Amino acid sequence: MLSFGYEQSESAMKRLLSLAALLVIIPHFQAVAGSSLPVTRSIGAPVGFAGACARYKWLCGRMAAQQLDEQTAIALLQKVNRAVNGRIVSAEDRSSSGNGDVWSLPVAGRGDCEDYALQKMKDLIEAGYPSNRLALSVVIGPHDQNHVVLVARTDAGDYVLDNLTGAVKPWRATGYTFLATQDFQSRTGWRVTLAGPRAGEFS
Repeated sequence: MLSFGYEQSESAMKRLLSLAALLVIIPHFQAVAGSSLPVTRSIGAPVGFAGACARYKWLCGRMAAQQLDEQTAIALLQKVNRAVNGRIVSAEDRSSSGNGDVWSLPVAGRGDCEDYALQKMKDLIEAGYPSNRLALSVVIGPHDQNHVVLVARTDAGDYVLDNLTGAVKPWRATGYTFLATQDFQSRTGWRVTLAGPRAGEFS
């Protein structure tokens, strides 16, 4: 489960927060891409993020990166998303680590949604993807569940890497409502996004 240290003004949000061949995939991305997640004011980070930030330098720091052209970037996102989804078994924090609401890399090949997202961020950074173009994001997932995904910024827009699907999709194509996202630039901060089909419920 995810929790944020928000005040009563955030009560509504707080309640909700308690592959084809590459040559076929890339033209599809280009056809439906085109926008970045909107961000507004700063907001407190989810519980568990600060601990992960302290443990993993790459999560909240600026790391050396390569210059990747668009096709190379998209191919890398697809490769990492499928690879991590394929090798990690989904498990709640308490069953995988023994503690509740711990943001960490998967333990013994098991993890929940934020653990998948952290592993994907780590793998992408190690492969040369710019760290300041990767951010964790909290969304309203299937059946109104709290859910964390990884957002990757490209010149064509923001894409989502999700442990629930092998497809990397533009954020608008996910069907999710985005609530808060790690600041791409500061890395330690979080920003309100409020974008997606249910965003109006919180505005």
